[in-house]
Amino acid sequence: HAVQLRDRYDDIKDAGGEIVAIGTGDQRYAEAFARGENIPYLVLVDDDATAAHAASLKTLSWYQLLHPRTWKATRQASRRGHHVHKPGMRVKQIGATFVIGAGHRVRYEHLDSDSTDHAEIDAVVAALRTA
Repeated sequence: HAVQLRDRYDDIKDAGGEIVAIGTGDQRYAEAFARGENIPYLVLVDDDATAAHAASLKTLSWYQLLHPRTWKATRQASRRGHHVHKPGMRVKQIGATFVIGAGHRVRYEHLDSDSTDHAEIDAVVAALRTA
């Protein structure tokens, strides 16, 4: 998902947005990830899950995390030249995508249902254009 955001970064900027990614790894992990994937936007870490809890993000069971549908998504990403980096501190934490507008108003929200579910970038850009 981070690479998809990277690939559409100019579209997001043109729509008036900025990306801030928040990960579960430590600072060294975030730096290596951003450098390795040529991420042009800010990557922060949520060491103690403060942001995850504030956003009411859920965690997966090991069964959900290692479900066969995740294998398919991992293989597809690998075929496109991407690889799974070192897992963060809270590997079972799933993510979300938010578009925050003026006055800290949430203009768009996508809470991932599993580790393969991510916001459609076109929906993010559309939310920025209407914000």
